[in-house]
Amino acid sequence: MERTPANDGRVHVLVADEQTAGRGRRGRQWQSWPEGSLTFSLLWRFARGTPAPAGLSLVAGLAVARAVEQMGVLGVQLKWPNDVLVNGEKLAGILVELLAAGDRSLAAVIGIGINLSLPPDAHIEHHAGVTDLAHALEGAPISRPALLAQILTEFQRLIDTYAVAGFPALKGAWEQRNAFAQLPVRISSDHEHTDGTCLGVDDDGALLLRTSNGVVRVLAGDVSLRPLGGAAA
Repeated sequence: MERTPANDGRVHVLVADEQTAGRGRRGRQWQSWPEGSLTFSLLWRFARGTPAPAGLSLVAGLAVARAVEQMGVLGVQLKWPNDVLVNGEKLAGILVELLAAGDRSLAAVIGIGINLSLPPDAHIEHHAGVTDLAHALEGAPISRPALLAQILTEFQRLIDTYAVAGFPALKGAWEQRNAFAQLPVRISSDHEHTDGTCLGVDDDGALLLRTSNGVVRVLAGDVSLRPLGGAAA
């Protein structure tokens, strides 16, 4: 973010062997452990004149989901707007930040963190249920370079489609993995909450919620999705 690489036509990827100041949405800390996590950021540039990308964090989540599915992980789900779950437990988180380039074009820094093998005494604040790839793959060996390569391959495939047709072209694939489809949920912010039924996502990536006052579109980035009567997921 502070030292953006020159635009040389390539996608720049920065991988951290150890991350000590990771962050997620709402200023929360993203915790990681040496050899126990895969944490990286990639810089994606959009063509000049392209409007602010809609649904980009959902596309990134879909790329991660497809990559781990290719590794044999079952029960992969997506939680709006930026989490990848396995059977309801958090496996990965995504943070997208936009940059305005000097040539009046837009770029996005897409940060991704994936739990590979959590220490037995790991405590993840704000998240009651977390998992890792070691558990999801029942102890099968995990190659960080191979996983990174698979994610970048999936992201390239999806972003090419996204650049041409936008999020609507990928909406169906995201909906197939929607962890809260047709379930009662609560959208919470710092000072209020809204209850309703999760209907899925709109063509621009907004969450659609059926409430007592009709269908509501949720666009704000500082919300959490909670199943009613349960803990944060």
